[in-house]
Amino acid sequence: MTEGNFVDYVKIYVSSGKGGKGSTHLHREKFIEKGGPDGGDGGRGGHVYLVGNKSLWTLFHLKFAKHVKAGHGGDGGSDRSTGADGEDKYIEVPLGTVVRDKETNEILFEITEHGEKKIVALGGKGGLGNWHFRSSTNQTPRYSQPGLPSTEVDMILELKVLADVGLVGFPNAGKSTLLSVLTSAKPKIADYPFTTLKPNLGIVAYRDFQSFVIADIPGIIEGAAEGKGLGHYFLRHIERNSTLLFLVPVDTPNIKDEYDILVNELTKYNPEMLDKERIVVISKCDMLDDELKAELKIQLDKDFAGTPYMFISSVAQQGLSELKDKLWSMLNMEDDVPENSHNL
Repeated sequence: MTEGNFVDYVKIYVSSGKGGKGSTHLHREKFIEKGGPDGGDGGRGGHVYLVGNKSLWTLFHLKFAKHVKAGHGGDGGSDRSTGADGEDKYIEVPLGTVVRDKETNEILFEITEHGEKKIVALGGKGGLGNWHFRSSTNQTPRYSQPGLPSTEVDMILELKVLADVGLVGFPNAGKSTLLSVLTSAKPKIADYPFTTLKPNLGIVAYRDFQSFVIADIPGIIEGAAEGKGLGHYFLRHIERNSTLLFLVPVDTPNIKDEYDILVNELTKYNPEMLDKERIVVISKCDMLDDELKAELKIQLDKDFAGTPYMFISSVAQQGLSELKDKLWSMLNMEDDVPENSHNL
């Protein structure tokens, strides 16, 4: 179960290494009376990098790593020898991680590709040795540069789940049940609202060994965009999904009203959500006989003109293959299945 191990928000303090100081050494050797300056430069301080890793799916490994410090640069030596560079630190993060400045809450950058490497804290530059300051008028400079100080950053790492399809619905609509029958994921399922408190990911196996990722996002309630319920924690996970699957149970008093509330909450949070592909799925249809389903279909044809909808039942395994076909065609933009393809 992913419930306990899924961490999508971490505060972390990182500090780069400071630069090593330059040397003020004067050359001393047998038979050479006045060797002149030969102090080397200090080494640079270590950087702190963030690296994308496609194998990770949570920030759990950083939950207890509150401080990350890179190594300091070594001091310069005699004979113009440069100090050692400080040890760099690499923090691996899952794809879809957003980095924010803790004080200003400003987004610094995002990691979206495997192997993508960004410097969070730049190591201090090493100071110059006295060899650099020699001149015809000052042949034995007895001073050198100190290294530049380290950079300290307090940052927040936020994970926005990267999935192809996001399940959107009210609490207790049957999202986790649908995820459990479409994929091999085993989310917590119970008969009360907000059973799911963290997003669950599952991989849907499709024909010819192809697959796509589906995310079960915790339930959204009216007022979620203002932070009601656990709105702000959940809504950001929907931003990265290319297709939104709105799940509405058939025993809802008004299916269209519930759908409108969900769309309205997503729009208030981020108007760009309206650009995503959408499909409405009416679940728990094993409760209906053919006559009721035909009546409901006449009403839904009016309500959802232009938006594809389908009937399914997760428990009775009805309409799941058709749903997979429809989602696959939407993801690949080859809409072979006609619009408003209803599985009756």
